[in-house]
Amino acid sequence: MKLTTYLNFDGNTREAFEFYAGLLGGKVVAMMTYGDTPGCENMAEADRNKIMHARLEIGGDALMATDSTPDYPYHKIRCAYVVFDADSSEDAERIFAALSAGGAVEMPMQETFWAHRYGITVDRFGVPWMINHAKPMPAG
Repeated sequence: MKLTTYLNFDGNTREAFEFYAGLLGGKVVAMMTYGDTPGCENMAEADRNKIMHARLEIGGDALMATDSTPDYPYHKIRCAYVVFDADSSEDAERIFAALSAGGAVEMPMQETFWAHRYGITVDRFGVPWMINHAKPMPAG
């Protein structure tokens, strides 16, 4: 079994996923518009060009997403975060800085008892992120 995060964007799924793919070293493996799917012939032209389904693969994990439509309006994400575990403190700093640009830092990047580097930011697309470069944890 797998657990996958599915995000909802305010019309900028394509831009967000292209940015994330470049930043995180992932690959966009699906990007389908509403107009590409059956049953959407009567949708407004602007909505037909929105993304109905996108999938970004990063290592063995995936993010999926859709653009909101008038029938399913956009609501900002609250009380949930996408967590990225970086392989190094340098990667954590680089990724955090890129995600923070044009967004809002909730907790600046810093050392914690569980991480060499840890920070929380909401990116310019409205997605909340926790960026972490973990310290070894004791077994038990």
